Amino acid sequence: MGHSAKVNDSEEAIAVRRRLAEVRERIARAAREAGRDPLEVTLVAVSKGQPLVRIEAALEAGQRVFGENYVQEAASRWPALRPRYPGIELHLVGSLQTNKVREAVRLFDVLQTVDRPKLALALAREMARAGRRLPVFVEVNLGEEPQKAGVPPAAVDAFVATCREEFGLDVRGLMAIPPAGEDVAPYAALLARLARRNGLSGVSIGMSDDFEVAIAFGATHVRIGTAIFGERTAKRQPERGSEPSSIS
Repeated sequence: MGHSAKVNDSEEAIAVRRRLAEVRERIARAAREAGRDPLEVTLVAVSKGQPLVRIEAALEAGQRVFGENYVQEAASRWPALRPRYPGIELHLVGSLQTNKVREAVRLFDVLQTVDRPKLALALAREMARAGRRLPVFVEVNLGEEPQKAGVPPAAVDAFVATCREEFGLDVRGLMAIPPAGEDVAPYAALLARLARRNGLSGVSIGMSDDFEVAIAFGATHVRIGTAIFGERTAKRQPERGSEPSSIS
């Protein structure tokens, strides 16, 4: 366990532990102020572009739910970490291309970005082949922004029904990234309303800058990176061989 001791003692690791404790307290406070049980809110620690020392610091502090944006980046570190830290739950929170479906189904525990029939079909086929029925979230483009992936709000009911009935997917919730710089409140409220209407318990919205407001308006999963880990050390380019995630 010498490696763990080194991780625990480094300045970087100490800073991560401190920020993680602060974020957990802020989540609990926001939930209580909204009249909710803090246990209703899952902290997804987004480790995209973060060095291993910071990720291990969060693991040592008991964090077990993590989010990754890229299949290849996740594949480079999580298979080695899982045996050392039991109970890890890994969420894919970035766009998933159909050519990465097989690896994603093998690596992840929850897929938060199902956004088109072609992907839903590919996932259904791969899950059947692999014997792994993973929970999924449908990604919603709340601001109907042309550059973003996601189902428009008006199409959510039909797409959720298609995922469930035609493809047999285990749809647990909805996920969204609201327009940059706008108040998250109306978007979180809309996402929560759409989820309720479809009998879904999961509402994944809210990031480092706005998670407390998102919790006040119904978020059950908040995706937080820099507020825990600090600024990313490397900018990651989209994976090679990817297709635009707006293709249906």
